[in-house]
Amino acid sequence: MTDWQMRTKRPLRGPVREEAGPTLKNYITPAGLQRLKDEHLFLLSRERPAVVEVVAWAASNGDRSENADYLYGKRRLGQIDSRIRFLTKRIDAAVVVDPAGLEHIVSIVGIDEVDLDRGYISWRSPLANALMKASPGDRVDLRAPAKTEHLEIIEVEYSPIPMDPFREPLGAQSKMSGSQV
Repeated sequence: MTDWQMRTKRPLRGPVREEAGPTLKNYITPAGLQRLKDEHLFLLSRERPAVVEVVAWAASNGDRSENADYLYGKRRLGQIDSRIRFLTKRIDAAVVVDPAGLEHIVSIVGIDEVDLDRGYISWRSPLANALMKASPGDRVDLRAPAKTEHLEIIEVEYSPIPMDPFREPLGAQSKMSGSQV
């Protein structure tokens, strides 16, 4: 075995640790995040200290190899610590999404009038197809290749859509001179 192989060989026991990748976002409602925080606090402040106390008492009783309270307590501590690590990662990656605050106004227009910055979507788009025959209070499914979203229609309004008139672009080559042709 070469010196290089000896330095790059991993230990025989223990998990293979991979390099940390980008943190994935955890989209969650405010109530869901609060639930995770409450469980995290409970485990840290009440459950873990109580189990540590039982383990310490059981350890003081002598032979640990046959002490069920000690063995169970150590196993339970491992479970609690694992859950605390999991919750910590999920809370750190949390991106709160409040369903009550996600209202979007869209206008369905012809394919030549699409302007996403103004909320003008094509009548042939998946969103427009989902909305076409909807009425206030309806729930519709927006089916897209990546996922299906469930939408609630709050209001439908039929009104003229302001459209900017065509303006000759700056620097255009077709500028008219004083005399028109």
